[in-house]
Amino acid sequence: MTRHFQISLAQLNPTLGDISSNAQKAYTAWTSAKAAGSDLVALPEMFLPGYQAQDLSRRPAFVQACAEALGGLTQACADGPALAIGLPYWPDGAQKPFNAYTILQGGKIVSRALKHHLPNDDVFDEHRYFEQGAISGPVSIKGVRIGTPICEDAWFEDVCETLTETGAEILLVPNGSPYAHGKQDIRYALMTARVVETGLPLIYLNLVGGQDDQIFDGASFVLNPGGGQTHLLPAFEETLIEVTFTETANGWQAQPGHRATLPQGIGADYHAMVVGLRDYVQKTGFQKTILGLSGGIDSALVATVACDAVGPDNVRCVMLPSEYTSQTSKEDAVAIAKALGCTLDTLPISTARAAITQTLAPFFEGMAPDVTEENIQSRLRALFLMALSNKTGAMLLTTGNKSEVAVGYATIYGDMAGGYNPIKDMYKTRVFETCRWRNTHHAPWMSGPSGMVIPDRVIEKPPSAELRADQKDEDSLPPYEVLDAILECLIDKEQSVAEIVSAGFDRTMVKRVEHLIYTSEYKRFQSAPGARLSEKAFWLDRRYPIVNRWRDQS
Repeated sequence: MTRHFQISLAQLNPTLGDISSNAQKAYTAWTSAKAAGSDLVALPEMFLPGYQAQDLSRRPAFVQACAEALGGLTQACADGPALAIGLPYWPDGAQKPFNAYTILQGGKIVSRALKHHLPNDDVFDEHRYFEQGAISGPVSIKGVRIGTPICEDAWFEDVCETLTETGAEILLVPNGSPYAHGKQDIRYALMTARVVETGLPLIYLNLVGGQDDQIFDGASFVLNPGGGQTHLLPAFEETLIEVTFTETANGWQAQPGHRATLPQGIGADYHAMVVGLRDYVQKTGFQKTILGLSGGIDSALVATVACDAVGPDNVRCVMLPSEYTSQTSKEDAVAIAKALGCTLDTLPISTARAAITQTLAPFFEGMAPDVTEENIQSRLRALFLMALSNKTGAMLLTTGNKSEVAVGYATIYGDMAGGYNPIKDMYKTRVFETCRWRNTHHAPWMSGPSGMVIPDRVIEKPPSAELRADQKDEDSLPPYEVLDAILECLIDKEQSVAEIVSAGFDRTMVKRVEHLIYTSEYKRFQSAPGARLSEKAFWLDRRYPIVNRWRDQS
């Protein structure tokens, strides 16, 4: 008689620190799995506390709260399928907790795997938070031996090799792997290697949802021996599916199932920004957002992302014109808000600016106007927007792209003010491309309207901060095509000045950009978090000192 084994994969979105709600989500998934006749329901790495908990993981009270919630699940899920879930585990005598993956069945803990390979690069500092666990063997569920290498443990050969040698028949890999450009291809390649090496089927089960700057994209999948993909779960969406394995003469094989189409390129970045903003707003307890809508391309894109994330009714745009604001910008702001269906208010800053100029006049006597007067305008706008945010309870969004944030072409305590920046990790040239993409694409997960929501004129006009007469960004910066190419070399590729110059760039320009990056570090240190789209996002991916006189002399 042919044997079958059914696993329910719960690709779900936890809220960090909301342990009871996460436990309830796990229980709800378990009840669905029970009704579907599954033998095991699996949740991702560190699902119970949420991920990454950072130094919360080292607080005994936090770990104890997770243990108590696990105890409740152990009893609630006693009569039905086994439940596999990730959480910290802190045994007596350990200096730090372990990153553990625990399987419950029949009212007790039947298995506890401890993460062996602790990542300590990119956004991860797991050596700081966790003890390294020993490699453990598989656990038998209804006579099927399941091996559970935790995330990074499947990126190396040794853990999966040991599990295979100790009798594992199916590999279940729980993950907390955040989104970045090209990450899914890397996952496929590594998991395929493990399948080929071990000859076992493998489940890659990932978290989904936003947590601070990180967005977990889900996109879980199942591979059969030989590397054939049988299931692919959607990206950025919660999903619960059943996967049936059948025992054959050549071991267990997953039966074919649904294979979603994953977003690529700009579409993937855009979905990540929407999910990141939506979860950041909702998980921090906000319902509404507010932003300054200048009529320029950056604020237009942020307004669009906000409408797609929380709905146009929850997005308030404010135009804050000065005497330098062009009529075109005023008209464009109106057109953007109308196309999106969100509120637009106008709040001129001219009167307040005149009052400040008059107040400061005795102190500035004999000094020529410069960037000081320009920054006053930006900071006045922040003052008004923060006042509206405080009064209405709406989260203020900031709108600086990665190019501006990189070289400091943004005013600290001015246009950098806000709680979250959806485009913080998106270079200016990519902003243009993304606006064009959004005008021609719409999907059910977008809460904003379809069609051209960002007028062509907004995309095509020369970028300007409009803080002085006839100002253009290129008065102060290289053309964005050149600037972004240099920034990608310096930041994303970490190339030397000599390497960049050898590629055809002017040395003086490269050195100037390098200087601007280093001298703007203090601004980024105080900037709002934003959606991480690359593996060189500002904050955890790229950490540089504020005081730093080193420069590349190559």
